[in-house]
Amino acid sequence: MKHRIVVLGAGYAGAYVAGNLARRLSPADTEITVVNAEPDFVERLRLHQLAAGQQIEAPKLADVFAGTGIRLRLAQVTAVDPERQVVAVGDADGGGELGYDTLVYALGSHVAGFGVPGVAEHAFHVTARPAALRVRERLDSLVKRGEGGRVLVVGDGLTGIETATEFAEARPGLSVGLIARGELGARLSDGARSHLRRACDRLGVTVLEHTTIEAVEATRVLCADGTALASDVTVWAAGFAVNPIAAASGLEVTENGQIVVDDTMRSVSHPNVYAAGDSAYAIGDNGRPLPMSCASAGSTGRQATDAIVGRLTGRKVAKSKLDYPGNHISLGRRDGILQMVDDEAQAKPKYVGGRKAARIKSGILQISLWGISHPTFCLPKRKRRLAATPDVSAERALA
Repeated sequence: MKHRIVVLGAGYAGAYVAGNLARRLSPADTEITVVNAEPDFVERLRLHQLAAGQQIEAPKLADVFAGTGIRLRLAQVTAVDPERQVVAVGDADGGGELGYDTLVYALGSHVAGFGVPGVAEHAFHVTARPAALRVRERLDSLVKRGEGGRVLVVGDGLTGIETATEFAEARPGLSVGLIARGELGARLSDGARSHLRRACDRLGVTVLEHTTIEAVEATRVLCADGTALASDVTVWAAGFAVNPIAAASGLEVTENGQIVVDDTMRSVSHPNVYAAGDSAYAIGDNGRPLPMSCASAGSTGRQATDAIVGRLTGRKVAKSKLDYPGNHISLGRRDGILQMVDDEAQAKPKYVGGRKAARIKSGILQISLWGISHPTFCLPKRKRRLAATPDVSAERALA
């Protein structure tokens, strides 16, 4: 009987793990199923560009996995039962249950409102493709009405910075404000922080520092000091939360719902469950938890893949580097910041800025997309030809 591997989520971490497991494990011994709610692979790191009005590639997962033997199930994960080793899913046909021998949990994260009144009702966000398209439609509607539009981006993390600068560059008619809870770019080096401020000034982004938002309304936000700021479009980028399914399942999780894993990405409470990406609470080589990021999705995904392959083939489990080298921040299409960090996760004094940093980030995104879209890369030519043969089971799963 084949060993059943079920991968939940096909974002950067899930798609990477699934494709590489299919490449490295024998289809005669293993059966891989990917469960994802959307039919497309979403470049989450570029959703702020989509919201600004640019066209972003969204490869069909059926095409990405074609010929790999992976079975794609388009469905919403509703529950995980690690004791019975089943996953409950819901789809247009009513859903059902999928059994597994090894589970890879990579459901990622979503925008977090942190209980601020009005966020769910009135704020927009860019953490999912449909949400980014709603922002774009809203901005387009302001243009059609002949209004410049006032946009407030709440949150000065990487998502907030990239969203505010992208909007200001792509839509110069907008009045864009960026609300920072503390000092803008506080985690950057002095030079990078100055570069960020110059970029905001050049693009006309109004920065409000040391500002806390207590409520979001349809046409304004309310600050803790009593100030009301007018806004036609409020984009919430103040943080992320993970799916509550893991916590409800009985897996050991942190207070915020991330799955606690060992250094091979294996659940500390259920050894046939692995986690990767934002869903995993993984301790890096520096002894600190890895942040939610694409870089962490890559390192945790590699480690989970190596661990599963090693244990299923009886080989020694290879250890991947679990580090976070730094941040690559886009400031529109022609500017950016590449900020490396040290072993203590503190910004190094030097940074790369300007067009060079923008090109580096663009290259990183292109390589990431290419790698996920070509899971049979590096296979011997004979096996690659076999992998290109249409997989009937995958077609049936999509039917």
